[in-house]
Amino acid sequence: MSELHKFLFDGLPVRGALVRLTDAWVEILHRRASNSQTGALPSAVRDMLGEMTAAATLMQSNIKFDGALVLQIFGDGPVKVAVAQVQSDLSLRATASIIGTIAEDASLSEMVNNSNQGRCAITLDPKTKFPGQQAYQGVVPLFDDQGQKIERLSAVLEHYMLQSEQLDTTLVLAADGQVAAGLLIQRLPLEGSGNLEGSLVSMENEHRIGLDEHYNRIAILAKSLQRHELLTLDVETILRRLFWEETITRFVPLTGETAPRFACNCSRERVGKMIQGLGEDEAHSILRERGIVEVACEFCGVQYRFDAVDATQLFAALPHQAPPASGQH
Repeated sequence: MSELHKFLFDGLPVRGALVRLTDAWVEILHRRASNSQTGALPSAVRDMLGEMTAAATLMQSNIKFDGALVLQIFGDGPVKVAVAQVQSDLSLRATASIIGTIAEDASLSEMVNNSNQGRCAITLDPKTKFPGQQAYQGVVPLFDDQGQKIERLSAVLEHYMLQSEQLDTTLVLAADGQVAAGLLIQRLPLEGSGNLEGSLVSMENEHRIGLDEHYNRIAILAKSLQRHELLTLDVETILRRLFWEETITRFVPLTGETAPRFACNCSRERVGKMIQGLGEDEAHSILRERGIVEVACEFCGVQYRFDAVDATQLFAALPHQAPPASGQH
């Protein structure tokens, strides 16, 4: 079963979290493979998307936010966009859009950053928006300050947290066909909270980046965790092996019904609005050609079908704008 564990290092300005997605991740892959329009993911894309899903879960679990955290990777490679979305209750979904073929051992830049056009975006989309409220979004390139391509997703996200949130962060991520897992170590802000929670980080916190010896020591220990260990060892073994000399306060783990889990919020109503967005002429053109408008959710594979009667009802439900009064332009 999937599980999430959070902990603090006693007396130190450092927090951590460890996630293992098992049934939730397998469900995402199964739905993708069962979708006749998409098919199974190439292993390189699968592993990248699994790392994204684990990372998005870790980041969502660290903020107090009622809404969706959306992690996106997009660029100029055969993977046009990869998306992992995690709600505040840790329900999650993920997908990737692919054009062309991808080698089984393709690197991050080969998949999405051929010409340094790749980007990583994190969006916080509130569940309930106030009038005029916009979603918060931060974007960073898939290259470092020297213009060199970054080949590990963990390094991209560490770069994001440093540039956008002014927080020292260490991530270890891994995924295969059965498990998507991640370990996060983060220096606590000295004052207030990070931008991902809707407020600015203090200048004092910014000046302390990279200077805390306790965080640096724990980060080095975390980075010693190997990919195969993260994928195969249980949480207790990992924490004991890495931090046996540290005093850790553990929070109640999220398992069972409270654990991260797959869920998709697609609906016939949402798809109907998308068809309305196409316009009546375009929708009827598709109907004349195919006899039906068929849309499959890329996240869960559910098929939504609209025939001519359904389409007529969709556009009949739209409010019709009154013609302008005589003499007005």
